[in-house]
Amino acid sequence: MKKLLEVLKKAGFDGFLLMIGTMILLAYILPQPGMAKEPVSLEEIANAGVSLIFFFYGLRLSIEKLKSGLANWKMHIIVQLTTFLFFPLIVLAFRPLFVNTDLELLWLGIFFLAALPSTVSSSVVMVSIAKGNIPAAIFNASISSLVGVVVTPIWIGLFIASATGHFDVTNIVVKLAFQVLLPVILGICLNSRFGAFAEKHKKRLKYFDQAVILTIIYTSFCKSFSQHLFEGFTTLELAGLAVGMMALFFVVFLCVGLFSRLFGFSDEDRITVLFCGSKKSLVHGTVMSKVLFQYSTITGIVLLPLMLYHALQLIAASIIAQRMARRKEA
Repeated sequence: MKKLLEVLKKAGFDGFLLMIGTMILLAYILPQPGMAKEPVSLEEIANAGVSLIFFFYGLRLSIEKLKSGLANWKMHIIVQLTTFLFFPLIVLAFRPLFVNTDLELLWLGIFFLAALPSTVSSSVVMVSIAKGNIPAAIFNASISSLVGVVVTPIWIGLFIASATGHFDVTNIVVKLAFQVLLPVILGICLNSRFGAFAEKHKKRLKYFDQAVILTIIYTSFCKSFSQHLFEGFTTLELAGLAVGMMALFFVVFLCVGLFSRLFGFSDEDRITVLFCGSKKSLVHGTVMSKVLFQYSTITGIVLLPLMLYHALQLIAASIIAQRMARRKEA
């Protein structure tokens, strides 16, 4: 148990998840500050923080790292197809069960989760613990982040108009390019000069990332609670959502494992495909929700499946990674 707690802490499963719960509770008790425009707007602060998150991310990502990861192209294709095609298609198959029901917004949240890029930090941590191909994990998670700027809005654009009343894919992609892609590219360009500084202070930068995410979650749930959007969901339905998120993780994890065996990947590459292909990014999810759902009060509901999946994937992936590591040592 002690080992498991240590692994979970390395992967990000620590006080941060407790703080997420605290922000949701605070939004329920005190929503006014999250919606106020004066004297300071928390939403505007979060917007500026988002660009800084991705600038520092790019600052730690060198062109050499990207080049070194290009060799095993088959593995990269499998990971990206799983992340941006297989994942959404699984959730899409269940859409008929939710259409014209009170749970249709929850389905949109699950589909939003399915269309997101893979997470960077925890994927690499899990691959490292399980003794997989770490450079390939870094490459795949990084490329996934960049691809998601374009692919995620296109997927969501197919269904979001019915929920929010309007959606302009081109406008959204341009906004994400300026808020996410441009800061990353600028950071990569400055890597040779300031990369070492960013790497040295990455722990402090992680706290900054978390502060921005918590601000986004707080303001999003303030809007949703003020509109009483959660009152239609029972405890049983929310518990069912958690079970569904766990099932989604294992379905993808098992299918990705099957794909990697069919393609004859080595153990190290198979581990990388398993963890990079089955994980989703809370950072990108919270950031993209601000742009994709900026005119809507449904953001809190849309983020709910992602936050559940984030917590559950860390627990499940940590246990699996440890078992893989022990098997290799035996």
